[in-house]
Amino acid sequence: MPQLILFNKPFQVLSQFTDDGDGGAPRPTLADFLRAPGFRAAGRLDYDSEGLLLLTDNGALQQTIANPRHKRWKTYVVQVEGTVDDGALQRLAQGLELRDGPTLPAKARRIAAPEWLWPRQPPIRERKSVADSWLELSIREGRNRQVRRMTAAVGYPTLRLIRTRVGDWSLEKLAPGEHRVVEVDAPPAPSSARRRKQGGPGQGPANSRQGNGRGPAPKGGTRRSRRR
Repeated sequence: MPQLILFNKPFQVLSQFTDDGDGGAPRPTLADFLRAPGFRAAGRLDYDSEGLLLLTDNGALQQTIANPRHKRWKTYVVQVEGTVDDGALQRLAQGLELRDGPTLPAKARRIAAPEWLWPRQPPIRERKSVADSWLELSIREGRNRQVRRMTAAVGYPTLRLIRTRVGDWSLEKLAPGEHRVVEVDAPPAPSSARRRKQGGPGQGPANSRQGNGRGPAPKGGTRRSRRR
């Protein structure tokens, strides 16, 4: 059965195993926390966002999770600048116009500051003259920095963003840098992949493993890895 890694990505960690940046100071990557050859992220999570990142060793499962056409719900808790009013919640729920087109309707509600939330390092800069508030926001799309752009479009810039759920999978009690491994049913392979698996001329296996991580793949349980 395919394996799925549920990883709590810390703030300012890349959602990949290598830093292919512009030659500046190296940034932390998944390789600082995981040894997972053959695993790839199923969807992205911004460098400055936190929370649930899914990784899988199965290409069909990766596409099922990450491809926007499946409209899988993703839930975030969002700290914003200002006190969110009902009009902003209604606009988020109805869908709103961004530069790259209208969004699908979202689920949006005000919440209290989560008691389970860990302190961020470095901490959010507090402004005594400006209040902040928290939202729970669920979307079914995967545009670049979409949640941040949505809250800004209704007048409330995002200060902190934590993804708590993707489809049926949630953070539960994972601390930053910890992961949990689960086994899931493999989705049906695309028709072209099935033809390759059946041995069409010049075709390889449907799902080749790719070494993005280091060492043996993780085997079950919740783990905290130290950055090296």
